[in-house]
Amino acid sequence: MKRDRFLKNSLIMIFSNLITGIFGFVFSIILSRNMGAEGIGLYGLIMPIYDLFICLICGGIIPAISRRSAIYYSKNDFRNLNRTIDVSLIFDCILAIVVAVFVFSYANFISTYIIKDTRTIQALQIICPAMIFISLSSIFKGYFYGVSDIKVPALIDVSEKFIRIIIFVSIITVFNLKTVKSTVTGAYMTLTLGELISFILLYIFYKRKKAKLGFSYTASEDKLQLLFDVLIISFPLCITDFITMVLSTTSTLIVPRRLISSGIEYNTALSMIGKFNGMAMNIIFFPMIIVNSISTILIPDLSEKLSKKDYWQVENRIAQVIKIAFILGMTTLVICSIIPNILGSMLYSRNDLGSYIHFCTLAAPLAYVSSASYAILNGLGKQNIILKNSLIVSFEELIILYLLTPIKQINVYSYGISLILTSGTGLIMNLYEIRKIYFIDFSKYEFSIYILASILLYLILYTIKNFVSYRSATLEGITILFTGFLCTLIFLISVVRKRRFS
Repeated sequence: MKRDRFLKNSLIMIFSNLITGIFGFVFSIILSRNMGAEGIGLYGLIMPIYDLFICLICGGIIPAISRRSAIYYSKNDFRNLNRTIDVSLIFDCILAIVVAVFVFSYANFISTYIIKDTRTIQALQIICPAMIFISLSSIFKGYFYGVSDIKVPALIDVSEKFIRIIIFVSIITVFNLKTVKSTVTGAYMTLTLGELISFILLYIFYKRKKAKLGFSYTASEDKLQLLFDVLIISFPLCITDFITMVLSTTSTLIVPRRLISSGIEYNTALSMIGKFNGMAMNIIFFPMIIVNSISTILIPDLSEKLSKKDYWQVENRIAQVIKIAFILGMTTLVICSIIPNILGSMLYSRNDLGSYIHFCTLAAPLAYVSSASYAILNGLGKQNIILKNSLIVSFEELIILYLLTPIKQINVYSYGISLILTSGTGLIMNLYEIRKIYFIDFSKYEFSIYILASILLYLILYTIKNFVSYRSATLEGITILFTGFLCTLIFLISVVRKRRFS
C-alpha cells in the first residue's frame, strides 16, 4: 500500500507539474516575444533578488510543515495540527511584512547599486506583496503535503500558471506596453497577482479541509513549542538555501559586468544572457520537472522507510530515482543534440539559439542526477552534508563565471561550462556521502546498457529527422520530441518494474 501511495502521489505530482511546466514554458515564450532578448535578460536579473528574499522568508518551510503535519495527521491530533499552522502563519506573515517593507523602501538602492539598472525599480516594488502571499501559501502547501492531499496544491498550481498567462496578455494589451522597462514591470505585476490568486485558493481549500477533518480532544501543546518544532527543521534548510542563493545571485549579477569587461555592450550582454539563460536553459531543463516531482515525494518516502529501518527499500528507491534521472538526462541530451535549431525556432521563434542549446545540453545527464542526489540526501536527513556540498558548488560556480566570462571566445558560454563542472562536482560529492551508508546498485554493465540505449535512440531519431525534414520544421520537431520521450517512457517502465520485482 505504501509503495502504491508513493507511485500514485508521484504520478499526480508529475502530471500536474508537467501541465504547470507547459504553462510556465508558454509564459516564458510570451515573455520573450513581448520583451525580446534584452527584456528577458533584465527580467532574469530581478528574479534572483526576489528568490533571495523569498528564501529568507520561507526557506525550508514546506518540508518542515509537511513533516510536522504528517506526524499529527497520523495520530489524528488535529488540534495541534491546526495550532501549528496558525502559529506558523502568524510568524511567517510578520517576517514577510518586515522583509517586504525593507525591499520596497530600498528598491532604489538595490536597483542602482546591486542590479545596476534603474529600470528595475518599479518591478522590485511591485513584487513586494508577492513575498507575503508566497510565504503564506508555502505553509498551506506544506499542510496539504503532510495530510497526503497532493491534488489540492497541484490543481491550484496549474490554475495559477494558466491565469498568469491571461493576466500578462491582458496587461500588455490594455496598457499597450512596448518598452523593456514597462513590459518587465508588467511581468512582475503578473507574478504578484498570480501569487495572490494562489494564496486565496489555498486558504479556501485549507478551511474546507480543516472543517472536514474536524476537531480532536488531545492535549494542546504550547504554541511556542509548536513553532520551535517547525523552525528546528526549516532553519538549517533555510540557511543552506539562503547562502547558496546569495552566491547564485552574485553569480547572476556579475555575468553582465564581466561581459562588459570583455568589450561587449551592456544591451548586447543582456540579450546574450536572455538567450542563453532565459531561453536555451528553459528548453534543456523542462524535463527536469519529472525529476523534481519525484524528489518532492521522495523526501517523506525515504524518511518513512528509515523510521521503519527498511534499509533494502531505501537502497531500492535511491537506485530507482538515480536511474530515472539519468535516463531522462540522456534523452534530453539526445533530442537537443539532434534538433537544437528547430527547438529554438519552434518554441521562441528565434534562429540564434541553436548553438546555445547544443552546448548546454551536454550538462543534462549530470545536472539531472545531481539534482536527484540532493533530494536523496534530504530524505536521508543529511542537511549538514547538503549545506557543505551546496556551498562548495556555489563557490565553484562563482569562480568559474568570474574567470571565464570575460574571455571573449567563451563569453556567455561560461554558463554552460559552469553547469557541467558544478553538476559533476555536486554529483560526485553527494554519491560519495550516500555510498558511505547505502549500496547503490548501478553496475558498469547496467550503465553501459543505458549508454547503448541512448545511442540507439539517437540513431532512431536521426533517421526520423531525415525522413520528415523535407516536410516542415514544426512537424519534424514534434515528431522527434514525441518519439523520443515515448521511447524513454517505455524504457523507464521496464526499469521501474525491474526494480520492483527484483
